[in-house]
Amino acid sequence: MSLERISSNRSFGGWHKQYVHTSRTLHCDMRFAIYLPPQASETNKVPVLYYLSGLTCTDENVMQKGGAQRLAAELGIAIVAPDTSPRGDSIPDDPEGAYDFGIGAGFYLNATEAPWNRFYHMYDYVVKELPVVIEAHFPVSHVKAITGHSMGGHGALTIALKNPEAYTSASAFAPIVNPINVPWGQKAFANYLGEDKESWKEYDSCELIKQAKQHVPMLIDQGDADSFLEEQLKPELLQAAAEEASYPVDLRIQPGYDHSYYFISSFIDDHIRFHAKHLLA
Repeated sequence: MSLERISSNRSFGGWHKQYVHTSRTLHCDMRFAIYLPPQASETNKVPVLYYLSGLTCTDENVMQKGGAQRLAAELGIAIVAPDTSPRGDSIPDDPEGAYDFGIGAGFYLNATEAPWNRFYHMYDYVVKELPVVIEAHFPVSHVKAITGHSMGGHGALTIALKNPEAYTSASAFAPIVNPINVPWGQKAFANYLGEDKESWKEYDSCELIKQAKQHVPMLIDQGDADSFLEEQLKPELLQAAAEEASYPVDLRIQPGYDHSYYFISSFIDDHIRFHAKHLLA
């Protein structure tokens, strides 16, 4: 389980580093970034906040534009940002080169349909393989939380809902909350999971929240000027599902904010403080 470090930058007294490793789950080399706060040492293992990025993004988007390092350094929280899909010349991609499916758009699920099912197991990678790698190589504890943006917000919420014992808290920026009923999700799920729409529910936050037996503290921010709000995101559907299931969700609609990292960086401190209450409890 070797790692190749490809970059290292001092940041707020800690370190931002990028690594490549060979993933047994995805059958390709994968890159991830980690921010280690100054408190992290072999005698002081810090908790981890996993950040899942959205369509077309990589680990670099949040680390370079999210502005999370300052408060993470102050509070003593590591941040890990994986890539959004398997990558490489052997990885199947959208035949038309579209941005919303294939490379860069793994949707944090385990594909069951060929040819995607050999490589596109981002759910298992994030939930099972990557934490083992992180905890084996860095001074971090097993205590972890999860957050994400857009497709990554979908991933963060569904992963936390399916694994409530593994994550202290979950949050999301402009998540795709009901992918089985919006174009992005329908395209991805039909290709990755096939035509049996019952199987799609396994990766849908609205469906999962109705079945939840254990609650994970949850914070969601959504801008009301988001160009994807009405067609792709539909946060009101998650709010309705949560109310029906008596599942506590703090959903905040932020006036004037769009889908960009200007939005994320405006509220990232709120999310880190939210997670810190649970990670450091």
